[in-house]
Amino acid sequence: MSTVLLTLGRLPKALDLARAFHAAGWRVLVAEPFRKHLAGASNTVARSIVVPAPAEDREAYLAALLGIIAEEGVDLVVPVSEEVVHVAALHGRLPYRTRLFAMPADAVLTAHDKGAFAAQAARWGLAVPLTHPLGSQAAGELAARQDVVVKPLHACSGRGVRVIRLGEPLPAADPDAPAIVQARIAGPERSTCSLVHAGVVSGTVVYQGLMQSGSVSIAFERVEDPLIDAFVRDYAAATGWTGFLSFDFMLDGQGRPWAIECNPRTTSGLHFFERDDLARAVLDPAHPLRFRPERRLQQFYSCLTETQLSVFRGGGFGRKLRTLATTRDVTWSARDPRPFLTMTATSWPIIREAMARRATFGEVATLDVGWRGGGATAASAAP
Repeated sequence: MSTVLLTLGRLPKALDLARAFHAAGWRVLVAEPFRKHLAGASNTVARSIVVPAPAEDREAYLAALLGIIAEEGVDLVVPVSEEVVHVAALHGRLPYRTRLFAMPADAVLTAHDKGAFAAQAARWGLAVPLTHPLGSQAAGELAARQDVVVKPLHACSGRGVRVIRLGEPLPAADPDAPAIVQARIAGPERSTCSLVHAGVVSGTVVYQGLMQSGSVSIAFERVEDPLIDAFVRDYAAATGWTGFLSFDFMLDGQGRPWAIECNPRTTSGLHFFERDDLARAVLDPAHPLRFRPERRLQQFYSCLTETQLSVFRGGGFGRKLRTLATTRDVTWSARDPRPFLTMTATSWPIIREAMARRATFGEVATLDVGWRGGGATAASAAP
């Protein structure tokens, strides 16, 4: 039996991947800094192994992964979320038998760096908003002409993002926390999740949020957008991408999509792929990757919390209740019920941290596995 190692287990995306590989006949291992986590409760996971948090000790984390790979005879390593920026450094260090479903570290870092990605995409003629390093003359000139968005180079889940209106001053540049200034596209947001082999896209989900927790979508709807599909195909081909690849877009007044950032990993769009196809499409570029029949999906417990909070905060209780009552949860499975039933307990480390920081679940869910810099530097996009 072949063995796959998932390098995170706390998110529903990991559970989808675990179930998919188990259904394909693979032994599933999960490496996770938390002792208890969502995928660890699944009957599809053979073993969960506690590893150091990469944001705290990257080399210890990579050494732990290499130890698991050697001891367990791992055939395939599949990153799940933000930890991909660390896991990509395993290229060139793996046993001959072991494949890593991710790009090398330099490609992942460039895509993850919001400034470097914008500059790269603009050079290829792809639609990205004007983007400049915070503190540069070009950034100041851009902010003097229009509303802009200031973002940390490596933030995720909306952490540290600020909208600066025309006439407001830009924040001071901080060398220890580099950021970009990006032209604001004031329209609807859409996101993607794609599975790619050697620059060829096996499948792309385009989706939009139905309910938010902070800036993170917790209920979502699959939509069609040929212009976004074309952007994904062009970027994947230009980079020769292999692995999961995701983007966030804003639509302008004419409905044209502008890519505001790249996420070189899975997103919640993964849930819209037919689970029986998912592992097989990772293993075989020729395997068809279908969509699930549901066009709307939700993370039930997060949506329940937001619906309850809306009673006190205002903001669409009736609409949220209808979404909660009529939308299928991404975690529930009658064949594998424990992850859904024990989610509050297995997610407690994240819930506790979110309460302590007065932040959303999504904002803190990957703090200990995210990237804190040291990769590509921001560069200006096309003038």
